[in-house]
Amino acid sequence: MLDRFQAIRLKQLIGHAEVWTTDGLGCAALWAPPKRWKTTPREDLQIGRVLAHPRLIWRLPLLTVGFGAMERVHPHSPPHWYLAVLGTEPDMQGRGLGSAVLAPVLEQCDTDGVAAYLESSKERNIAFYARHGFRVTGEIHLPRGPTMWQMWRDPRR
Repeated sequence: MLDRFQAIRLKQLIGHAEVWTTDGLGCAALWAPPKRWKTTPREDLQIGRVLAHPRLIWRLPLLTVGFGAMERVHPHSPPHWYLAVLGTEPDMQGRGLGSAVLAPVLEQCDTDGVAAYLESSKERNIAFYARHGFRVTGEIHLPRGPTMWQMWRDPRR
């Protein structure tokens, strides 16, 4: 189910031309450009089909509330790049791959004077993102789910 969810999310974001990967696809960063972070109703339906799997159907109301909460607190301004997904194969972690796939868009943010935003579902990743200039700006407590840390990065001049 997670593979199907990630495949749909990739399909939604790849059109923005800001999907960065390492050779061998051990790590990837999927970005949405400013003012393009919000999913369309059609994209929501695609995600909903994956989440309507029999194993998840009982959790669908919780997932809907969780996604809604994340969208409600997502900053609408100023314009910013949104890091929708950053993932590294577990056996490839600790080699600087995440930093490598973040760098192109963060450099563009700095050049253009545009901020960046993300939500992290893992507290241990906060320090990693902080090294790249992000700071925690809030927490989202998902019903029967993980805490999500909202993180913002102002452009470096």
